[in-house]
Amino acid sequence: MANEAATTPKVSYSIKGAIAATGFSQSKIYKLAALGKLDARKDGKRTIITAESVAAYINGLPRFESARAVAA
Repeated sequence: MANEAATTPKVSYSIKGAIAATGFSQSKIYKLAALGKLDARKDGKRTIITAESVAAYINGLPRFESARAVAA
């Protein structure tokens, strides 16, 4: 059963989970949620962020290009 949980894809994150998954600060997570860039939901007092919105936000960020690659 524990092995099954490790292979089941996440559908949502707690705020702490979203921080761990993205490396963003707590204030950035809340700001992105307030701006509608992350889909935040309430379950009682808990705020959860959909994993789909986290992936969509990250995938929508521009790719990094080093100055060396641009100059070449």
